[in-house]
Amino acid sequence: MAETATKTIWKVDPTHSEILFKVRHMVISTVTGKFEKFDGTVETEGDRLETAKVEFVIDTASVNTGVADRDNHLRSDDFFNAEKYPQIRFVSTALKKINDQEYELEGNLTIRDVTQPVKLKVEYGGMVKDPWGNTRAGFVVTGKINRKDFGLKWNMLLETGGAVVSDEVQVQCAVEFVHS
Repeated sequence: MAETATKTIWKVDPTHSEILFKVRHMVISTVTGKFEKFDGTVETEGDRLETAKVEFVIDTASVNTGVADRDNHLRSDDFFNAEKYPQIRFVSTALKKINDQEYELEGNLTIRDVTQPVKLKVEYGGMVKDPWGNTRAGFVVTGKINRKDFGLKWNMLLETGGAVVSDEVQVQCAVEFVHS
């Protein structure tokens, strides 16, 4: 834990967290992927979550859908262009408490150097002291973005008129943050 005055810094525990996305494929099915490398911090006043300032960085080259050819296509300029744009960034602008378990997180998401405001739903899983004396907090963060808003425009049309890849991307992050 790094504290200055009343500020508490929480670090994401990547071994107990995952960043997933789901995209409709050819209108009839859904493809799920994840990012293997990411880092994030939350700064709060003490343990008061409603004061949270969130920053998150995802390594675009770490995309993994379980299919090497598809992963390489996602890393290419058709999608993330991981060589030129190695990171996806999220910086919060507001966290609104709905009730004891639900929050609304607003912030700026940057993909391919395009920044757009997003709203995400946050489900608070709770806070516990682990066996090593660290305090942990768990969250599930969900939302939807339009990939074309961020310059991920590649697509093909099917004979039936549907798109190979949906514009809408569902995001689901199960994250655990820790401070000692």
